[in-house]
Amino acid sequence: MSMFFGTGVAMVTPFSADGSVDYDGLERTVEHLIQGKVEYIVVMGTTAESATLSSTEKKEIFDFVTKITNKRIPLMAGIGGNNTAEIVEAVKNFDIPGYHAVLSVVPYYNKPNQEGIYQHYKAVAEASKLPILLYNVPGRTGITMSAETTLRLANNVKNILGVKEASGSFDIFNQIAAHKPKDFLLISGDDPVTLPMIALGASGIISVIGNAVPAQLSNMVRKCLAGDFKGAQEAHFSFLEFTRLCFAEGNPAGVKSAMKQLGICDDHLRLPLVKVSDGTREKIVVEIQKLVR
Repeated sequence: MSMFFGTGVAMVTPFSADGSVDYDGLERTVEHLIQGKVEYIVVMGTTAESATLSSTEKKEIFDFVTKITNKRIPLMAGIGGNNTAEIVEAVKNFDIPGYHAVLSVVPYYNKPNQEGIYQHYKAVAEASKLPILLYNVPGRTGITMSAETTLRLANNVKNILGVKEASGSFDIFNQIAAHKPKDFLLISGDDPVTLPMIALGASGIISVIGNAVPAQLSNMVRKCLAGDFKGAQEAHFSFLEFTRLCFAEGNPAGVKSAMKQLGICDDHLRLPLVKVSDGTREKIVVEIQKLVR
């Protein structure tokens, strides 16, 4: 799955002031990412505020993005949850053209043990017509998928292409990188550790900050993948404060604030998320101006 090497972006969902989906803003976001030369787009990940979108809205967004991209860039669909039977049905029935894989998060809230995580993903992967990318993000799910479980899935379940790793654990990163099958993708799920993870053997990043700075981020990732880590360091360090601010008051509130400053989309969110405070917004304005000048 070489199309998923490099920079993927977990795309935001722009909203209007009344809470409806802003399709003009969504089109501008898609075009911004394509012009920024990212390798692929993830639609309906957690950054998209997918938990607050109805099934009808999700379907409409999936369809709209397919129409706008028009095969210009690979797409990955976010389809995950904590009801295995529901997710099995969702992936089994997903037939929207233009999508090449499914990103599916570790079941949240239920807190299954490692065997439960394994059986959940096995059932989802066997039901899906598209390959599955695992997503380990304990900060959101409340449970960590161990390296052992990831490797067990990698070796035993054919329709799993890799893992988006956002555990923050370099022990987990190291174990996966050292023992994974050759064609199993290890993808960073945290912007600040992209460079060191690629140095360990990761194939790239699924990014949040890339919504705002796709060209700058994807250039850095390409340098990393080419082995030019010294050349990538300046960009890596330049993103640190911007990234911290983007997550300081919740994702995607921070990156939407930056996107508003750039004129891509507004910074409206759906409750329970709210806009960043004025103080954080002012700091984001300073940092984004440094990155795009």
